Amino acid sequence: MAKIDIKGLARELNISASTVSRALRDSHEISKATIDKVKALAEKLNYQPHPYAGSLRKNKTKTIGIVVPEVSNNFFAKVFSGIEVVAQENNYHALIYLTHDDYDKEKSILHHLQSGRVDGVIMSIASNTKDHSHIEELIQAGIQVIFFDRIGESFSTTKITTDDYNSAYKATVHLIEQGCKKPLHITRFLHQTNTKYRKKGFIQACKDYHLPIEDNWVIELNDDAVVEPTLTNILKNEYRPDGIFSSVETLSLYPYKVCKELGITMPDQLKFVSFSNMDAASFLVPALTTVTQPAFEIGKAAAMVLFQQLEKKKRGMQPLDNVFPSTLIVRESSIKNK
Repeated sequence: MAKIDIKGLARELNISASTVSRALRDSHEISKATIDKVKALAEKLNYQPHPYAGSLRKNKTKTIGIVVPEVSNNFFAKVFSGIEVVAQENNYHALIYLTHDDYDKEKSILHHLQSGRVDGVIMSIASNTKDHSHIEELIQAGIQVIFFDRIGESFSTTKITTDDYNSAYKATVHLIEQGCKKPLHITRFLHQTNTKYRKKGFIQACKDYHLPIEDNWVIELNDDAVVEPTLTNILKNEYRPDGIFSSVETLSLYPYKVCKELGITMPDQLKFVSFSNMDAASFLVPALTTVTQPAFEIGKAAAMVLFQQLEKKKRGMQPLDNVFPSTLIVRESSIKNK
């Protein structure tokens, strides 16, 4: 639904916009009955007063919002660094809003931003967000929105991503070429676009190399509390996998811990590759083979597109898919013995 403004309220009530404006300010010039009527309709239609309405007739807030699940994740931290560089070049402030991977928190943040606190938003969708109506409301309110990494495919706007399918395919092929016959794919929240395409890449690589895909070759681990016991049960089994491909950085340390506890040597008995922008990947023992996303460049690209759109006289969403290639960095965790 389009954002309701004072003129819209005035049309609904068949009174002047100035009367509505004064009623909303509890002006003594307006009767209590009219004030009550105006406020009741404003609440019903979710009217959001613009806190900068006066200044925005000529100026902008010079602020953008970055809505992300977390900043402790190395990928998101580097994306923010890229955004910040471009924001400073354009004399803008960048405010970070953390959803903590929670739909309700994300919905509350976007509702807060609808009233004009920022000129535009760069966001990555929370892991448990399936209903995108709150994002649609933000867009309808006239706020420019750029997606990155976890995107809303149905929206006709700019999306900055990595080549998730191809990257996962190459990582899986690498494991197979290193001798893996029973690879395991561990992942999170398969309804998300990025993890969905990474799963497809994994499965296609197995098919192309004529490996018999089993249902239990893909494990979705959304709850941190079950990751370690689940991997323990899988890896202590007689028919355990001989390789693991992880689609997310947050799962990348669990195989190390479980292998150590079970006495499984890596990479001799188990080879491992993970999506990760973790700077410490090369310091792990053995050093972790990673699919590394160009996070800083993604952040810069998202910010540059946003500012280009903000500078255009005609505001509106600009459909554009910008896909960056990720890099497979091979280290000791996945290399077969010679």
